Amino acid sequence: MKRKATSIWNGSLKEGNGTLDTQSGVLEKQPYTFNARFVDESGKSATNPEELIAAAHAGCFNMAFSNMLTQEGHTPGKLTTTATVSLEKKDGGFAVTRSALKVEAEVEGIAPEKFQEIAGKAKEGCPISKALSIEITLDATLT
Repeated sequence: MKRKATSIWNGSLKEGNGTLDTQSGVLEKQPYTFNARFVDESGKSATNPEELIAAAHAGCFNMAFSNMLTQEGHTPGKLTTTATVSLEKKDGGFAVTRSALKVEAEVEGIAPEKFQEIAGKAKEGCPISKALSIEITLDATLT
């Protein structure tokens, strides 16, 4: 299976702007700019590649975690995962250096130790985690 997205960029890095489109249509002419990526700490002016990596990682983790819980005989309720991706100055440029996963999960009848074990396996096993060659941390809370 293959998925695709298209980026169009116009102009120089700092003054230019771009749009992103995805195969599903969920992003259509979604704007992104230098300021949205490197200046706007609020993250509200436009999207950026790191935000999209974070969304992919959070979604992938939730699906893997749900599957692994089910395979172990536990019915997951609501799984709320936030992925925080860090972009830092490194080696004269910038690099994505880590993704911090934070999950709050409703899973009835599971022992806390088993919950943590399965969460760790999901962190390691989700395809996006496997694709990222960066530090990945996990903070898993059973609610």
